Amino acid sequence: MSLLAYRDLGFLDYQTALSTQERLVALKQQESLVDILLFIEHPHVYTLGRGGKEGNVLAPKEVPVHRASRGGDVTYHGPGQLVVYPIVDLRSKLRKDVHRYVRNLEMTAIRTLEDFNLEGARRPPYTGIWIGDKKIAAIGVAVRRCITFHGLALNVNTTLSYFNRIVPCGLAWADVTSMQKELGAEQNLAKVRERFLLNFAEVFGYDDLKEYFEDRIGKLKDGSDDLNVLNYLNGLNG
Repeated sequence: MSLLAYRDLGFLDYQTALSTQERLVALKQQESLVDILLFIEHPHVYTLGRGGKEGNVLAPKEVPVHRASRGGDVTYHGPGQLVVYPIVDLRSKLRKDVHRYVRNLEMTAIRTLEDFNLEGARRPPYTGIWIGDKKIAAIGVAVRRCITFHGLALNVNTTLSYFNRIVPCGLAWADVTSMQKELGAEQNLAKVRERFLLNFAEVFGYDDLKEYFEDRIGKLKDGSDDLNVLNYLNGLNG
C-alpha cells in the first residue's frame, strides 16, 4: 500500500512554512517515512527562486521579498491562493526523475481545473499551467537528497493586482489569471483543495490518504520533540 499523509495548515507566513518543510525533509532523510502533502495560504509575499533576477521585482512596496531555494524566478503568494508543498521521496515514487515529478504536478493542476470546467494546459518550455497566454498555476520545486519541497501555487481567488509589482516568473509577455476571474465568481477554496488532494493521489499513485494532525505540525513549527514527530509519521503506516 502507498500512503499519502496530508494537512491543511491554513494561513501561515512564508518563513514558518519553509522551516516546517525543511524539518520534514530532514526527518524523511533519516527514516523511510510516508510522503506528506501540505496545503497553505500565505500572507502577501514575493519569493525569488535561486536563479531569479532581482530586477524582476519591480515595486514590492510593503510586501516582503524572500530569496528561495526553489527553481524559477519571482512569483507572488497571498490570500485566496492555494499553495501546495509536497514532501515526496523520489527514490520510492519516481525513481529520482525530477522532470516526471514536475509533469505530474502539472497534470494534477490540469485535472483540478477540469473539475471546475476550466481547460488548463502546459506551455513548453515553460513550467506551470496556462489558460491561453495567462498563467494560472506556477511551479517551483527543490530537491534535497531525493526529497522534494517547495511546490505549486494555484490562483483561486487571488488578488491579481499584486502581480503588477513584479515580472511574474520573469516572463514580461505573460499575463496571470485566476479561477475566480475565469469563472466570473469567487470559488470555494476548500473544495478546490479537496479536488487537488484527490487528483494528486490518483496521478502519483497513492492508495490511501491520512490526515496529518495539527499538534504534530506544531512541534515542527517550534522545533521541539522531533522524536515524537518521527514516531508519529512511522505510525501512519500501521
